[in-house]
Amino acid sequence: MIKKIVSHTVIKALIPVVLSSVISFNAHGDGSSDHSGSTVVPGLPACQILAAARLFDGINFPHENKAVLIEGNKVKQIGTLAELSSRCANQLDLGDSTILPGFIERHGHITFQSVNKSVVLKNGVTTAQDVGGPLKAMEGGEGTLRLLSAGPIIQAANGYPLNIFGGDSGFDKIGIAVSSVAEAESVVQELVTGGASAIVISLEPGGEPGRHWMTHGNPIPPTPWPMLSAEITQAIVAKAHALGKRVMAFVGEEAGLVRALDANVDTLVHMPCAAISDELLQRIKDDGVTVVTTLDTHSTCEHMFANAVGLGMKGAKVVYGSEIAHDDVPWGINGQELHTMLHALSGDTIDFTDVINVIKAATSKAAEDLGIPGLGTIAPDAPADIIAVRGNPFEKFKILEYPDLVLSGGRAVVNNYINLSSEEKINCFLNWAEGKYSSALSPSGAATQISGVYSYRYYPGTKTYLGVSSADHHLYYMKEEDGQLQDQGLLVNWLPVSECN
Repeated sequence: MIKKIVSHTVIKALIPVVLSSVISFNAHGDGSSDHSGSTVVPGLPACQILAAARLFDGINFPHENKAVLIEGNKVKQIGTLAELSSRCANQLDLGDSTILPGFIERHGHITFQSVNKSVVLKNGVTTAQDVGGPLKAMEGGEGTLRLLSAGPIIQAANGYPLNIFGGDSGFDKIGIAVSSVAEAESVVQELVTGGASAIVISLEPGGEPGRHWMTHGNPIPPTPWPMLSAEITQAIVAKAHALGKRVMAFVGEEAGLVRALDANVDTLVHMPCAAISDELLQRIKDDGVTVVTTLDTHSTCEHMFANAVGLGMKGAKVVYGSEIAHDDVPWGINGQELHTMLHALSGDTIDFTDVINVIKAATSKAAEDLGIPGLGTIAPDAPADIIAVRGNPFEKFKILEYPDLVLSGGRAVVNNYINLSSEEKINCFLNWAEGKYSSALSPSGAATQISGVYSYRYYPGTKTYLGVSSADHHLYYMKEEDGQLQDQGLLVNWLPVSECN
């Protein structure tokens, strides 16, 4: 039985921290030995099966009553639960829920604005691309947000974005200014060498009515702002393409758009804000340029919605992006962005195909030019980046903002389908841990105690604590003598290993 107490002083510090160097709960262990001192990442089941009333693979219409088999950090197979059941004993039936690929954010400033990456991940975005901010190599993807940095925006001297945000030019800033072809080509080389996922340029002369920079609080410089010359723009694109990188452009009106199209840029990082002629909208489509939406973020722009309608009618390639980091949009999946996309891109009538296309624009279509095979899909060998929501998000986009399950590379980050705080599961797991890691948790047979949201055991022989929080369902370990707390991840990731499911 679990014994309730309120006075154990050391347990007051049980809060999330990093993985212990004293004990590592090795999810790949065979149970034959104690792996104390190893530095493996815990909590990745060898296999797992998720089943639900609906499954959307990111490409086709949703399948009814399907399941997905995950092995390690990859998707292995889709089928019925009956077909897959013999392949893995670790199974979770989500009932009247929908399984989907994790969403992809194609326009973020997460690093620049110091947005909490775990918040973004827990709210359904498993991959995000930063398109302006300090240059970083790709990170995450297995239990953390996969973040693809494009580094600072290449801009003209005294141009956007530094004329709005201020500060110096540099690889660790929001913008980096160039004034010659040679300088621009050198910067592109440095960005690619540093791990940039794409090259981002600014072709913004300013002045578009309703543009969001009007709300930043800084004095707005008189327009037109300096822009990269046609020669420098073309040199940047040529150099980036030679190095295998796509070029994304900040474009808000026709002068910048023409310069971008003439240089063969690949992507516009947001829908243009000013009125764009039908001829130029057609050219965007004909040139195969991808346009990231950001319709909710820039909803005050006078002509952005009309531009999106025009591109939708022409069948241009438009993908989801909500510009995570702005204060007025969710730091995760944005249901309003999806809703606005649906009405802008679908024409006079909306059918189910239009709904599917909007979700594809945030999954498989958003992933196509990121260079990660299978990303944005639930298909064999795809990364096991998966979310699930109760109900049917094809009827109501809003529920996508609150996923009940989030897997990143097969690791559970959110799981609201299992009662992890049940007395039976906690005691089963703690009993298993005592046997598995006897050198760190002794003597065995300690009583389970409760203090606040924590159920824990204290081991006087090794002066250690092991506990589970009912607030976040994470497992925590602490050695009393140094008070260093270690977050061992979601308990749900350990239940299959301990056979306590």
